[in-house]
Amino acid sequence: MTGHLVFQTTLVVCMHMVGLAMLLALWRLLRGPTVPDRILALDTLSVTAIAELMLFGMYINSAVYFEAALVIAMLGFCSTVVLSKFVLRRDIVE
Repeated sequence: MTGHLVFQTTLVVCMHMVGLAMLLALWRLLRGPTVPDRILALDTLSVTAIAELMLFGMYINSAVYFEAALVIAMLGFCSTVVLSKFVLRRDIVE
C-alpha cells in the first residue's frame, strides 16, 4: 500500500464522516425545538460544508474549492451574527 493510496482512502473516509455530520446538523436544523438550536445547527452546517469542500478540494487537487470554502465561511459568520442579533432584539439594523 503506497502513501498516496492511504491518503486518498483517508480523505474518502473523512468526507463520509463529515457528510454524516452535515446530515445530523440538517436534522437539528429542521427539527428544532428552539430558535437558538436552529441557529447553532445552521452555523454547524456551514462549518461542516467548509470542511467538506476543503476535503473534496484536496481529493481532486483543485484550488477552486478552497476559495468557495472561504466565501461560505464569510457568509456563514455573517448569517449567524445577523440571526442572533434578530433573535435578541427583533431588529437587525439599529
